[in-house]
Amino acid sequence: MTRLLTLWRARPVLTTAFLLACAVTLFFAGRLVVYTAYWATHRELPVEPWMTVGYVARSWGLDPRALDAAAGLPPPEERGRPKPLAEIARDRGVPVAEVIAEVRAAIATLRADP
Repeated sequence: MTRLLTLWRARPVLTTAFLLACAVTLFFAGRLVVYTAYWATHRELPVEPWMTVGYVARSWGLDPRALDAAAGLPPPEERGRPKPLAEIARDRGVPVAEVIAEVRAAIATLRADP
């Protein structure tokens, strides 16, 4: 602690920059740990109405664009923002079970292709 105070007195700007860099590094390291832990425990979840195509794709280890195309769903640019499957079904005027079935079939197709 005494060494830090000595360094602070000698070079306050450099010490502040170093401490700020340490804080930013810790922040991003923490985010990485949380993100990794979350997705390590959320693999191959059953498809549910609240999920977006991107969430389903990430859970199953697939490319979201490929899943959109294989399931016949519009890409996010056409939708304006990522929408849950229930909202996509409502916009189409079909039951959500039908959209979920299309997504499940697309997952099976994409997983079967090497």
